[in-house]
Amino acid sequence: MSARKPNMKMEAPRLPHNLPLLELDRLDNGQYIEEGLLQDASMEYQEAHKVIVDKTVFRNVDFAECSLIGAELTDVVFDKCDLSNTNFSDAIIHRSEFLDCKMVGTNLTGATIRNVRFRQCLSDYATFRFSDMKSIVLEECSLIKSDFYHCKLQKKAIFRQCNIDGAQFSGTELDGIDLSDCDFDGIGVEADNLKGCLIAREQAYLFAGLFGLRLKGD
Repeated sequence: MSARKPNMKMEAPRLPHNLPLLELDRLDNGQYIEEGLLQDASMEYQEAHKVIVDKTVFRNVDFAECSLIGAELTDVVFDKCDLSNTNFSDAIIHRSEFLDCKMVGTNLTGATIRNVRFRQCLSDYATFRFSDMKSIVLEECSLIKSDFYHCKLQKKAIFRQCNIDGAQFSGTELDGIDLSDCDFDGIGVEADNLKGCLIAREQAYLFAGLFGLRLKGD
């Protein structure tokens, strides 16, 4: 496999020291949450649009099946949270981190994502379609059958040791995107979108198969 990819300069969450504990058991439309720590809480199945969250840490919080359309998240950390099937469509997420989170089926359709790190997340079937992503890192994540259809990756996206088997990249320009240390047996992609994509030598046969090419000696 390829050598370890260089770290990309990205802005980390700007969090105050000694965040106070939050007392929060429900979410409301247009709610503003700032400078706090919420941990070991259950918030699942709630619906609240255009929630604004600033300088906040969520640790071991269950947001499964929540609808948070149009949320604005700045300087937010999700640590060991359950975000399965959470709807973040049209969200704006900036200087934030998702660490060791369960994100199976999480919906980020149409989201604007800047300076965001996803590390060791279970993100199978997650949807990023039509999202606009810049300065993001997906590191050691499972992204099996995830959907990056018609995303804007803007060349500043790092996929580091992720499982992207069966992921959909149709309509997404992969010029400058390095997939060389990702695991996959096949992905959905169009030939024109692969120009400039970096892959490992041992992955070349996978793409040959995708486009009906036959390697001599096979």
